[in-house]
Amino acid sequence: MMDIIIQLVVSFFATAGIAVIFNVPRKTLLHCGLVGVIGWIIYYLLTEKGMDVVNASFFGSFVIAIVAHLYARRFKMPMIIFIVGGIIPLVPGGMAYNAMRNVVEDDYLQGLQYGLKAFLITGAIVMGLVFAEVFMQLIFRSIRSSKAKLQKVYKK
Repeated sequence: MMDIIIQLVVSFFATAGIAVIFNVPRKTLLHCGLVGVIGWIIYYLLTEKGMDVVNASFFGSFVIAIVAHLYARRFKMPMIIFIVGGIIPLVPGGMAYNAMRNVVEDDYLQGLQYGLKAFLITGAIVMGLVFAEVFMQLIFRSIRSSKAKLQKVYKK
């Protein structure tokens, strides 16, 4: 339990710190941190349950994009404000570092393994963001069409 609390606190401060660096509006700073916490806890819990890090990264980024979409509508701001900071805990920087370190140390096979894993995780993060965008567009389109149908019914 203590491990989860530490994970939450560190992911919040990492996300909020990146948000400060990118000059997000102050009123959204807490929410930017929460987006990162939500995405990281999804990733962390899924990996603890045995899911591969690539799949967990996909689901974490998917949830980050959904929450960022909702916050963007709530605050009437661009989604990128919430996504950039929120995605930082999922980025495989350590793995990319290990890939480069192994290549420099002439351990090309291990470097290739780390590099490929980092590439797959990065692709999963991007796919999670794209799928969430498509999902939200479908949801909002169906809401708009159902509102239009209701307006037609009430006009008659």
